[in-house]
Amino acid sequence: MTQTSTRFALSVHILTFLATRRKKATTSEEIAESAGANPAFIRRILSDLSRAGLTTSQLGKGGGALLARGPKKISMLDVYQAVEREGIVALRKARARQPSDSVSSSLEPVLRNIAGDAEAAFFAALDGVSLKQVVRQADL
Repeated sequence: MTQTSTRFALSVHILTFLATRRKKATTSEEIAESAGANPAFIRRILSDLSRAGLTTSQLGKGGGALLARGPKKISMLDVYQAVEREGIVALRKARARQPSDSVSSSLEPVLRNIAGDAEAAFFAALDGVSLKQVVRQADL
């Protein structure tokens, strides 16, 4: 089973929760209670989502977070790119054991290409799923 990033999974939870609220502003405390997370951490993620244009805030009494656009127009790739700082595949640099080690020196570009292809496939899969589909599949 593949492990999902906590920030990404929590971001999807936040956006799904907001999508089910039907344009009703929601506080970070309400979201935190639903997600079982700290409200301060929710606010940090909401800030990232807001910078990416996925959420907006309504100030004053009855204020809180709202979706900035419809769930159909938010892809999981949008969400991932809003909250993740690095790509999905981290490669350790291959180190030659000997200056003449042709295997180590030849392997690094091959592994970089494989990782690039894997990351492109991952991003394409995320781009193909909207928040609306997530809400529908979660039967909410």
